[in-house]
Amino acid sequence: MTRQPAEFRHENLLRELTPQVLGAVIRRFGDFGAAEDAVQEALLAATQQWPKEGLPENPRGWLIHVAARRMTDHLRAEAARRRRETEVASDPSREPRVVPSIGLPSLASLVTNAGAARTLRDTEPDDTLILLFMCCHPALSPSSAVALTLRAVGGLTTAEIARAFLVPESTMAQRISRAKQSIRTSGVPFSMPTREERSDRLASVLHVLYLIFNEGYTSSFGTRLQRTELSGEAIRLTRATHALVPDESEVAGLLALMLLTDARRAARTGPDGELIPLDKQDRSLWDQASIAEGVELISRTLSKGAVGPYQLQAAIAAVHDEAQRSEDTDWPQILALYALLTRMSDNPMVALNHAIAVGMVHGPRAGLDRLKALDADDRVAGHYRIAAVRAHLLERAGEYEAAIEHYRMAAERTTSIPERDYLTSQAARLAAGETANDE
Repeated sequence: MTRQPAEFRHENLLRELTPQVLGAVIRRFGDFGAAEDAVQEALLAATQQWPKEGLPENPRGWLIHVAARRMTDHLRAEAARRRRETEVASDPSREPRVVPSIGLPSLASLVTNAGAARTLRDTEPDDTLILLFMCCHPALSPSSAVALTLRAVGGLTTAEIARAFLVPESTMAQRISRAKQSIRTSGVPFSMPTREERSDRLASVLHVLYLIFNEGYTSSFGTRLQRTELSGEAIRLTRATHALVPDESEVAGLLALMLLTDARRAARTGPDGELIPLDKQDRSLWDQASIAEGVELISRTLSKGAVGPYQLQAAIAAVHDEAQRSEDTDWPQILALYALLTRMSDNPMVALNHAIAVGMVHGPRAGLDRLKALDADDRVAGHYRIAAVRAHLLERAGEYEAAIEHYRMAAERTTSIPERDYLTSQAARLAAGETANDE
């Protein structure tokens, strides 16, 4: 086995374990900011040690052990600093007593001392769900809560989150730092919130899980179309949330949406990682077990009466998944569901998908007319997806030159290499005189 796949597996494992390790360290020591620094130190040690010496028997315990040592030394150093400050404050005329520097452990010492963790029993509970609700504390603004949770639970880097929010990395770093400080000063205990507190935070929790899944299912940048470690973790946490609050219909709806969407994962890319659109996918590759579970879940949920946005999106996904062929898709039913969804949600991406459904039912011209309203929406004006959808509808309307222009425009604006390559290939196909009807 080559080194590169092993390093790739290590990277995925570390991303998966990070929130579990962070939760365990916060449970022990309580300081969110210092705990995250300690976990980052442990991750750095792992990236240097594991490729050389192999994966520990208990990777999670290994990381917790290293991070706990880092926290212990940090707390000792802080205690020594406070003693020195107290001595000077109580007698300004006296020189401060020289205290031997405890300092922070070197990376080498951390790695060496972590050897004992190889056989450490994995007795720490998985506190990821507690961490998730903690990051969505009402002391934080919604945007700060989402950013902090994407960092602590989703495992996204500050740079990745900054790109998702369309702000500079330094701005996002400050926002996350302030959020951690707010959590610390709020005095919120590291424990599962009460039923009433869970209810207050549930909307933020679901929004974060939705964002983590979407980033995993279609990465917003880079060479990979999908980041399965993110989408898989989002599904796991949504399952745990559903088990915690089984009567919450929107939680069930979000889980169904994830299952029905993720079921298509194997068919979404070709041999070289290239994007394959929904209408061209080999549907025999779709995960029928996930589809069956998702359909059963959303059918049971919709029968309860109260319907929310996640449930409607899951119902739309179910209609797509139940079609044996692309041409069998029940677009009138999808259009009706999107009409309901647009009344509930002021989300411009929902409006964009509604325009696609209008185009599929009433013709491309009707869909293009729907897009005009989005051109004036500052939240998405100039977004590559609008250009991509417009290109698709223009092609269906027979306006090939305009379609080429918009395919190229969309390709220039996206930061996802697989999407860029797909959009560029669509423009090239039309430029060569090939149309969808020719294929």
